[in-house]
Amino acid sequence: MSTIKAVLLDAETKQTQDHQLRDWLRKLKDVFYDAEDVLDEFDFQASRRSQQGSSTLKVCRCFSSSNPLKIGRKIREIRERLDEITDDRHRFHLIENHIDVRHILPKERETNSFFQASDVIGRETDKENIITFLIQPGDVNFSVIPIVGIGGLGKTTLSKMVYNDERAYRHFELKMWVSVSDDFDVIGLMKKIIYSATREDCGKLKADEIPKRLQEILVGQKFLLVLDDVWNEKPMKWMDLRNLLLNGVNGSKIIVSTRSKTVAEIMGTVSPHFIQGLSLEDSLSLFKKCAFKDGEGKDFPNLIKIAEDIVGKCKGVPLALRTLGSLLFAKTDEDEWLRIKRSDIWQLKQEKEDILPVLKLSYDNLPSHLKQCFAYLSLFPKDYIYDSDYITIHWMTHGLLATSNDDIEELEDVAVRCMKELWLRCFLEDFTKHYHHLFYR
Repeated sequence: MSTIKAVLLDAETKQTQDHQLRDWLRKLKDVFYDAEDVLDEFDFQASRRSQQGSSTLKVCRCFSSSNPLKIGRKIREIRERLDEITDDRHRFHLIENHIDVRHILPKERETNSFFQASDVIGRETDKENIITFLIQPGDVNFSVIPIVGIGGLGKTTLSKMVYNDERAYRHFELKMWVSVSDDFDVIGLMKKIIYSATREDCGKLKADEIPKRLQEILVGQKFLLVLDDVWNEKPMKWMDLRNLLLNGVNGSKIIVSTRSKTVAEIMGTVSPHFIQGLSLEDSLSLFKKCAFKDGEGKDFPNLIKIAEDIVGKCKGVPLALRTLGSLLFAKTDEDEWLRIKRSDIWQLKQEKEDILPVLKLSYDNLPSHLKQCFAYLSLFPKDYIYDSDYITIHWMTHGLLATSNDDIEELEDVAVRCMKELWLRCFLEDFTKHYHHLFYR
């Protein structure tokens, strides 16, 4: 197992473009799971016997009388499979790496403020165009402007900049924000709108009472409603919700952020605002802000030259730039930067301005324990709000958190550090703090 562990990092990185290597890793995972099951079974039998008596002899008798063939056969099978897997590793020319990959966040990074509107680069013109539309007087009940662009371009960020602008506060009597995602359930959306407007829990309301309550809230109000991340391409579902929003004052506005031009055609009442990638200059500024402690990299001219090539591969996508900038933060080794620049991940087939290679590259560079923690979060639904205390319990229960033998750090502190590092690497977003609880999305 120690021999396999030495090449595991290299295998994880190279598996993207090698089907046989992916199969090798799958077999390795299967045999480790089986080994874990055998150890659990052994531990269970020992614990059960020890409860009947503390004598070591009784525990030994348990295994000598009831399970010697079963346990022994399983252990032999696992050892044979591990031997075969260990021999197979030579076919892939994997590089051994015995370095402990448990990363500690640089102290300078821990104190950085979270992304605020003032941290956004290159979106001021977009914001002003949307604000201009919002404050225009209208002779219809409400108008809808879609913000359209691929994932990672900053549609949600732009919507938040507009939503929190002082002019929006002055112009609208009521503001509501709803994260929609792929479940365009009209009843569920009405509940979210009501909650955003009043913080009322609609759990006790009957189905026919929910539309009435929504219409009561909107009566006589000039409102701004943001429907973030809409995927629904069924016109009738939108019409069902649209008809329930007609009680507001003329001049109300709705912002819809989406990746789909079809959604924009269905919901929009004005021309969509297509959000574009950042200019090369703005892209480099954003990257440097995330990659260097001083936000400029003035002391590292050679790294700046490499950064220009890396930034060009990101196609102006802010999430990609932030992700790679965070990945290289405080690293001044040119070889490390060149490794990212020359990574095979850029050879993956991708669509124009696709962010997946960048995210995959960042994922490959996660330490193993963070990969497991991040993978566990995928069990929760999209746009789930993660309470760090709640997630900590899950991670601890499944044994995903660990400290070195000489480390006295509590597992709860390890969990908070893991959450923060995943946020800094752009795998989590929208950090908020409520009392002593941390929340991520």
